Amino acid sequence: MILASSATRIGLSGMQAAQTRLNVTAHNVANVQTEGFQRQRVEQTANAETGGVTARVTQPESATGQNVDALVEDMVEQKMAKNTYLANLQTVKTEQEMMGNLLDIQA
Repeated sequence: MILASSATRIGLSGMQAAQTRLNVTAHNVANVQTEGFQRQRVEQTANAETGGVTARVTQPESATGQNVDALVEDMVEQKMAKNTYLANLQTVKTEQEMMGNLLDIQA
């Protein structure tokens, strides 16, 4: 079994968290006009043992889907999730390139 290095593990967890954030905001936007809809949020927690983050979907009791500010917040969150995903992807790519170069040097 090949274990991912810490930078790859951290990057992948960041990508997963960004995907969760994007999924939740898309769900919120799609259901904003649904009567009685309760918005969801994502709580991210740093994982001190392995590095990276853990994302958990929550549903605050006071959040309602009929709020224009909430819709704007979700749209901004989508942009942030996209940029976070791309940044973490670049981290993984860079480490993979560095490992390839190291293996080339060692060969």
